[in-house]
Amino acid sequence: MSVHDDLISVQRSLDDLSRSVGRLERQLGTGGLEMRRVRADAAHLRESVELLRTAAAQAAPRSPELVTISDTPYDITLWTDSDDEGLGVRDRHAP
Repeated sequence: MSVHDDLISVQRSLDDLSRSVGRLERQLGTGGLEMRRVRADAAHLRESVELLRTAAAQAAPRSPELVTISDTPYDITLWTDSDDEGLGVRDRHAP
């Protein structure tokens, strides 16, 4: 599995957890310390996963930009004033 797939799986699990916490709140009430802690812990988990998702998106390897090189010959005038590597300037001699 990729990191993206794992993060989606974790997000689905958190959604299930939120629904379960909501059902428990309806059955047990929202006033108890234990219920408030469970609700706060679920919220913290959601925030932590969002931070992890942001960090993973920034660390994801970027694919290099592809550059297309034409098969047609270059214009010969591009090389008029150029030096031949290792040979020097055309009209001069090496010292």
